Amino acid sequence: MEADGRKETPNERADRNWNELLQELRVMQTGVQILTGFLLTLPFQPTFADLDDYQRTVYLALVVTSVIATALIVAPVSVHRSLFRQQMKRHIVTLADRLTRVALAVLALVMTGASLLVFDVVVGRTEGIVVGTSVLVVLAIVWVVLPEVLRRRQ
Repeated sequence: MEADGRKETPNERADRNWNELLQELRVMQTGVQILTGFLLTLPFQPTFADLDDYQRTVYLALVVTSVIATALIVAPVSVHRSLFRQQMKRHIVTLADRLTRVALAVLALVMTGASLLVFDVVVGRTEGIVVGTSVLVVLAIVWVVLPEVLRRRQ
């Protein structure tokens, strides 16, 4: 019996962990794909030409970051496909967990930057920076600080 009270073999645990991770990736993937798709359509809007150099730079950084987030979120599936039936499930789960953690960090940057850009275009530079910073702080609290608080209480 494991420390968490479950009676499962290492392979059963790996299978369960893999399935839980896949569910998390499905949630992330949808949001990142929608955000990436949105970003990729912006240059085809008539007002895109009105962006200043700062806004274009932020936009291009967002496109690259969003594509990286998408790649990281899809990577665990690619790794699984490449190593399927190689009796490496535990290693795959560990790698996929690490990739997903990095993907969450990159996704936080995309969400922060997208908020910054929208507010910068609609309201102003200062407001964009304030909102972008606020989004990053909120994400850090709910994605990093709160889980760490719960872990320490356990």
